[in-house]
Amino acid sequence: MEASCLELALEGERLCKVGDYRAGVSFLESAIQVGTEDLQILSAIYSQLGNAYFHLHDYNKALEYHRHDLTLTRTIRDQLGEAKASGNLGNTLKVLGRYDEAAVCCQRHLDISRMLHDKVGQARALYNYGNVYHAKGKNICWSGVDPGDFPEEAHIALKKATEYYEANLAIVKELGDRAAQGRTYGNLGNSHYLLGNFQDAVLAHEQRLLIAKEFGDRAAERRAYCNLGNAYIFLGQFEAAAEHYKRTLQLARQLKDRAVEAQACYSLGNTYTLLQDYERAIDSHLKHLIIAQDLKDRIGEGRACWSLGNAYTALGNHEQAMSFAEKHLEISKEIGDRSGELTARMNLSDLQLVLGLKQNNSNMSSSAFIESPPGDSSLPGNKIEKTLKIIETLF
Repeated sequence: MEASCLELALEGERLCKVGDYRAGVSFLESAIQVGTEDLQILSAIYSQLGNAYFHLHDYNKALEYHRHDLTLTRTIRDQLGEAKASGNLGNTLKVLGRYDEAAVCCQRHLDISRMLHDKVGQARALYNYGNVYHAKGKNICWSGVDPGDFPEEAHIALKKATEYYEANLAIVKELGDRAAQGRTYGNLGNSHYLLGNFQDAVLAHEQRLLIAKEFGDRAAERRAYCNLGNAYIFLGQFEAAAEHYKRTLQLARQLKDRAVEAQACYSLGNTYTLLQDYERAIDSHLKHLIIAQDLKDRIGEGRACWSLGNAYTALGNHEQAMSFAEKHLEISKEIGDRSGELTARMNLSDLQLVLGLKQNNSNMSSSAFIESPPGDSSLPGNKIEKTLKIIETLF
């Protein structure tokens, strides 16, 4: 019986390691049914099952098994096992949005690791603690307003996140763990960004970029370039932002990630709009539109049409602007976007007014109507928003 349970558990573990979590769960649950009197083996099976269900996004089942593991490790006085179980439980509770409970688990993980003088455990506990407060802050403040303009509760949570990430960095630097440093710098940069500390965000993401290049991690490199672009937008350094979004776009194409390529085109188009380079903005937004149509992403398609309408309006090409505004209205109605529908109707109303005045003036005299120059902020429909509604962060 012992051999049978262990064999099933080892096969389940092997399957999980190669990413076949469903098959792994089947073997691990079979191992539990066979049973064992070795409580250390049972604890390991509970832990593995909790992690497998976590990867399968079945967080309630993950919670169930990590709780079993925590109870068992306490029963057999396995402090190292209790620390790990507390950490796994905290991560699961974080994903479920139960941040205060998650923080209690992270503190327990940290306390035991310190008591055992386990530096690796301490680093993990601090990192997880930072993630809990980062997620809590982001959950409170993610409502489309600018970074830094959040409720005090969100500000407190994000500030705590930066403190835990800094504490984690001190230990992983001591341990010489560059991969862990890279992950922490990325999260630290994102926390500073949400707090509105854009210069600090740049410093952190530059370190993230450096480490990503060391490891040849192009996905992490792409995220770092994107996050640097986002920070430079809010620092008002639009040329620097454009350069970083270009590198984001190149890497997205190398990685053959069409969704990220679309996002990069969108961000680049918005940046060119802020630079009042409307021809390049149109080129980027047209590329975004094509990809959004290929991916059948109606929300992305609507955003592209809205942006194209604004860019064409700024160039004085009101007929083209009208065409995209109409398409934006059609898509907004289809997907039930009331805000988008209202914006599209307002833009159409403004354009109809401009085209009507243009037609009337043209009838009076071919030289009487003088077009507003590109970039004239008084031009109806030329609404440039430097907010998260157009420059979205990719974490």
